[in-house]
Amino acid sequence: MTDMIRVENLRKNFGEFRALDGVDMHVPKGSIYGLAGPNGAGKTTLLRHIMGIYRQDEGKVLVEGKLVYEQPDVKNRMIFISDDLFYFQQADTMEMKRFYKGIYPGFDEKLFEKLKEVFQNIDTKRRIRKLSKGMQKQVSFWLGLCCSPGILILDEPVDGLDPVMRRQIWNLLLSERKKRGMTVLVSSHNLRELEEVCDYVGIMHQGRIRMERSLQELQGTVSKIQTAFEQGVPVLPETFQVLHMSNLGRVYTMIVKGDSGKAREELEKLHPLFVDVLPLTLEEIFIYEMGGADYGIQEILL
Repeated sequence: MTDMIRVENLRKNFGEFRALDGVDMHVPKGSIYGLAGPNGAGKTTLLRHIMGIYRQDEGKVLVEGKLVYEQPDVKNRMIFISDDLFYFQQADTMEMKRFYKGIYPGFDEKLFEKLKEVFQNIDTKRRIRKLSKGMQKQVSFWLGLCCSPGILILDEPVDGLDPVMRRQIWNLLLSERKKRGMTVLVSSHNLRELEEVCDYVGIMHQGRIRMERSLQELQGTVSKIQTAFEQGVPVLPETFQVLHMSNLGRVYTMIVKGDSGKAREELEKLHPLFVDVLPLTLEEIFIYEMGGADYGIQEILL
């Protein structure tokens, strides 16, 4: 699949602090890519490089094969909805609409009118800065989608929204992505939501992308296995990669790296009382992968 966004060996320093330390990233065209990582991992800094807000110290940031920084024609195809929203001091929604329309020639008036039904609780004549943070975020989605972006970049997109509006926003994004083939890059701490909507996931830690795979592949390489034996767990084969093991009585829960089918076969040879292979959530995968990267999390509730 063709990369819409490609980042190569990206480095950025702020004084003596290295925020990005050789980032490599590939966002396939038309995909929804979830960027996960702990606070301070460098996610927002990376997004601002992709938008061409920051100039890199080393490396490349390419969108459709073109360098981003100081390329207005590339930036005109992207919309960035940040967690730190900005609106002009006295502007209401209609005034911001006129501003966006003047910048983005593809602004869709019909879509703007259609989305009034979704954002009907927004008073379009009230100053945006007087609205709640949740409503301000709704305005940003409303205006951003109407710009008909080829790439939508989101930083903690649904923070501050109630559960009903969160679901409406995600449904709207999925619908627009399907209709236009839009590429979506979303950074979020809410791994459960990323799991529901993303095709690809990148896990970021200490200024680098530590792991980048399709969600299907990611969930297929780590599994949770519950098993029990008559006399405790016997010696496991050397090829059996156990990331974590805990037990409750004779029932052992193992987090196993590698193909779950092969892991089951290996355990069956040891004559267990039973073997169950359970799916791992993206949140659990994240915790165990970061635990392996000295993230400091050694235990989770199983």
